[in-house]
Amino acid sequence: MGPLQGKTVIELAGIGPGPFAAMMLSDMGAEVIRVDRAGAVTGADPATPPPDALTRGRKSIGVDLKNPDGVEAVLKMVEQADALVEGFRPGVTERMGLGPEDCHARNPKLVYGRMTGWGQDGPYAQAAGHDINYISLAGALEPIGRAGEAPVPPLNLVGDFGGGGMLLAFGVACGLVEAGQSGEGQVIDAAMVDGSAVLMNMFWGMKAMGLWQPERGTNMLDTGAHFYDVYECSDRLYISIGSIEPQFYAELLRLSGLGEVDDLPRQMDRDQWPAMKVRVAELFKTKTRAEWCELMEHTDVCFAPVLSMEDAAQHPHNVERSTFVEVGGMTQAAPAPRFSRTAPEVQGPAAHPGQHTDDVLGRFGFDGDAIAKLRDVGAVA
Repeated sequence: MGPLQGKTVIELAGIGPGPFAAMMLSDMGAEVIRVDRAGAVTGADPATPPPDALTRGRKSIGVDLKNPDGVEAVLKMVEQADALVEGFRPGVTERMGLGPEDCHARNPKLVYGRMTGWGQDGPYAQAAGHDINYISLAGALEPIGRAGEAPVPPLNLVGDFGGGGMLLAFGVACGLVEAGQSGEGQVIDAAMVDGSAVLMNMFWGMKAMGLWQPERGTNMLDTGAHFYDVYECSDRLYISIGSIEPQFYAELLRLSGLGEVDDLPRQMDRDQWPAMKVRVAELFKTKTRAEWCELMEHTDVCFAPVLSMEDAAQHPHNVERSTFVEVGGMTQAAPAPRFSRTAPEVQGPAAHPGQHTDDVLGRFGFDGDAIAKLRDVGAVA
């Protein structure tokens, strides 16, 4: 199951991008052991999993990482692991006794993945922050928004997940490939500022070619163009149009009826884009979203309805491809990407903190007496 089957990853529990990276590794078949805080253990009913898709597919062990015996237990697990991922501020795991040097002393082949916002060094490294701050510093937030308006944070998709968790998962996977060749581990420094900057590389190229203007909302891909935007329909629902190439734009004109107008400007006449946006917006308000779907779905207009999360899960295209699955009674996205031979799948719903403490410790060689001793001294819960 999954291309990473047979790999073991230790996840020091965090929030946001770290769990997302661990979810991706689990989805791809790795055995991911989540080390939760002992204080987070509640003894909740395993039959009612928590509604957290980011922590799906792994077992949880409750450990007090301020207790030397708890740290030692994790280090013994590290001895048998292929990778470890953590999302603390720089220096925190070193102070715990679980930093890269501590772990590599036990397992030189370990891939040690670190997830931060600012990176392991630099003037901002020790400062608190969130997605909105990281993408701001990376130059990724300022271009997003409409002309004359403030930048619009794109949820926390760019920093936390695309430029953060996915970057870390990619880095760990690359590290595992290299360690398989060299027999040596290394540290992966995944910073959300770096990842968000990488996501902007196409726009750096467009800027160098003179194809990107500094004014927000005036370019082809930032809602400046009338043929690349979302439009409201008569029923107050929305559709998306992305008719960039000439042949796709021609289809838009033909199917929308705009092609019957004689005074249309050239598609790439930027001076006419604002006026054309008004005309196109007025046109799309003449029909419902369903009517526009009837006209334009499955054509080369580059068209799609703008769906809510609930509607997306029920759309025929997504249903046929099983893009969404139900795990633990909760709808969520299925693992991606897809593989022709080692098909990944969700390994199970989210676990309550500490739900598998005894099972996991036993799997790593702790006998009943050792587990009882760890529990007696408060090292595990």
